[in-house]
Amino acid sequence: MAAIRSSGNRDTELKLASLLKKYGITGWRRNQPVFGKPDFIFRRQKVAVFVDGCFWHGCPKCYRRPRSNKKYWNGKVVRNKARDRHVNGNLSKLDWRVVRIWEHDLAKRGEACVLKIQAVLTN
Repeated sequence: MAAIRSSGNRDTELKLASLLKKYGITGWRRNQPVFGKPDFIFRRQKVAVFVDGCFWHGCPKCYRRPRSNKKYWNGKVVRNKARDRHVNGNLSKLDWRVVRIWEHDLAKRGEACVLKIQAVLTN
């Protein structure tokens, strides 16, 4: 688990950055000082985009609890989900719109993820 990077992960953030470039979506920034540390922000439209890893955020489709140290991992994923809800709520109070994309959706349906972001940006 220590080998998994929290930012600059090729399977998630870098893949989405590549897709945003491919589809000509501009105005996004990374590593900005916004509450909750979104992976991407569109400051002008006040849109925060998070790419959630299926393991770390407890994806209902993909999450498989490790066999060892079950109590720790159950608690860890529950805390991560609670933090995600807290971040969503606080950003909403600050008039930000939040887009969350699952890692498996990005891998299998990247274009749909980009369309989801575009829809939020244009509304």
